Amino acid sequence: MAQETEVKTSVMNNGSQGLTLEVDNISKSFPGVKALQNVSFKATSGKVLALLGENGAGKSTLLKVLSGDIRPDEGEVRINGVPQKFDAPVQAIQAGVSVIYQERQLVPSMSVIENIYCGDLPSTKAGILRKREMKQTAEKIISDFGLDIDPYEKLGRLSTAHQQMVEIMKAYRRDSKIIAFDEPTASLTDTEVTILFDLIKRLKEEGKIILYVSHRLAEIFQITDEIVVLKDGRMVKQLNTAETNEAELIKAMVGRDIGDTYSALKRNDKIGDVLLEVKNLTTDAIHDVSFTLHRGEIVGFAGLVGAGRTEVVRAIFGADPIKSGEVILDGETVHFKQPKDAIEAGIALCPEDRKEQGLIRFRSVQDNVCLPVFQKMKKGLILDRKKQEALTEKAIEKYSIRTPSLEKLVVELSGGNQQKVILGRWTSELLTTKLLILDEPTKGIDVGTKAEIYQILCDLAREGKGVIFISSELPEVINIADTIIVMHNGHVTGTLARADATEEKVMSLAMLD
Repeated sequence: MAQETEVKTSVMNNGSQGLTLEVDNISKSFPGVKALQNVSFKATSGKVLALLGENGAGKSTLLKVLSGDIRPDEGEVRINGVPQKFDAPVQAIQAGVSVIYQERQLVPSMSVIENIYCGDLPSTKAGILRKREMKQTAEKIISDFGLDIDPYEKLGRLSTAHQQMVEIMKAYRRDSKIIAFDEPTASLTDTEVTILFDLIKRLKEEGKIILYVSHRLAEIFQITDEIVVLKDGRMVKQLNTAETNEAELIKAMVGRDIGDTYSALKRNDKIGDVLLEVKNLTTDAIHDVSFTLHRGEIVGFAGLVGAGRTEVVRAIFGADPIKSGEVILDGETVHFKQPKDAIEAGIALCPEDRKEQGLIRFRSVQDNVCLPVFQKMKKGLILDRKKQEALTEKAIEKYSIRTPSLEKLVVELSGGNQQKVILGRWTSELLTTKLLILDEPTKGIDVGTKAEIYQILCDLAREGKGVIFISSELPEVINIADTIIVMHNGHVTGTLARADATEEKVMSLAMLD
């Protein structure tokens, strides 16, 4: 308790001016994995420092050390020269440290106000909540963020992007001195990204220390002052953002020059006959959507957040009810009442939220790979473990999944390896998958693994499978897809061949009313 008082006094007496954060020889190991090895760097007030590296480089583990979620095996963290020992997140918060994770730490059934104050509700000595104070503060923060959000709305009714902004509001309300952002723009629109960046610039001016984790290199150059590059749990180098470039950063992260990612792809040059026809598809969210997909073809969907791309593939997959229109697979009209029907027909979906919707997080890699074929791997009433192991090992080898064992919990893998587990599941030899739908498959994935995912999509097409690919990153859609379908407000506004597509053309169609 004395230590907490010392830290808080040190921070408060200095305000945020002259604040320092020192990470000194931090090491952390888990069974079979050295997550961090002697990582050291220094961050100072009024600057944004990026933590950059491939999935599995150690960024998430380092953030968990700073937030008090885990204790390091060796080394220490110092704030203003004072050593810290966080045994729980509340101690980090009391010391002025807030970590805003990509996975939201919010309560959907509570209001926006209650989430902003979650864990720190103000009350009188009699234990009565100071509701007027809560309302006034929440309204001011929402106004500062420039968002049209009802402070009394249940959080679960807000969009994913607005929920992310509420998470940031919570840290903003605490007046944290050190704020770490973990992939904060992954679910935000361009307008919301602008609001976030304006907020970060304001926090810089107030002298706070900002740590920023993102795989989007354009953001790194736009918002940060310094960059710490991690690889395999070690710090490779610390750079001034203005004195480096994208090629240098990629080489530092992956340990090699990956060159022009797109031109190096081995593509399919033999597009086959029609596999899927969608005619005038209409649901509560989309209207008169029509397109055609051939065997061996990659069709990419582009558009702004909320355009209806995800809703199209959910309807095709039987996850959302169809009001009207027709889905024709292999020349036959199909009516999928549930995803199980689509899977049996040879359609697989890799959803945007892979952790919540695509994986059983606290089960093993093996269980996740074998999930849809358990019934085919039984000996009587007992699962054939040898068949499971063989199938999983093939997936690991085919997609270069980095895991210390088949029994490793899938939640403990990096985002890129989790995505590969899902791909291994749907392309196993025990399934007859002919159409793969991938919704934001490279979201939160590093540049090296992105290149691997791109080639996997091309390989699937070369095998004669149809691929539907949704991405909010225009360069991906333009360079990966054979055909680009652009949506706005639930409608298809245009279709482009890869040879004719440019970012300007796609954006003009994405904003077309």
